Amino acid sequence: MDAQTLVDERGELWLALAPLWLEREPRETDYARMIAEIERHALSLRDLEWIFRLELAPVMARHQLSVAGEWRAFDDYRLMQQLVSHNLRLTGWRRKSWALFSGLTTMMTRHRWNELIARLMVERGETP
Repeated sequence: MDAQTLVDERGELWLALAPLWLEREPRETDYARMIAEIERHALSLRDLEWIFRLELAPVMARHQLSVAGEWRAFDDYRLMQQLVSHNLRLTGWRRKSWALFSGLTTMMTRHRWNELIARLMVERGETP
């Protein structure tokens, strides 16, 4: 898959989910945008979990661990470059390694992720 295809297929979803990693708690509008984008892509909960763990968390966790100081927003262009670069290399052993260590890269945002999934399930008429 090439970079433009990745941006076309996942870019809006990645940017919608990025607030899960911000210093501040996501707002209601953030959660609403995330849910709308997830529904637009018609993703299953399982597919969504793997996107969170493999496509997003390895890149986004680096932002959380940065010593650069406070961060309340992302440079969307730079973030997209980082996400595309990571996902173009996400094959074979790299994919397996990130799957193995995904608990570490997701632990700081897991509570926000669980909140998003509960809201998504309610939106879909499912029991969280």
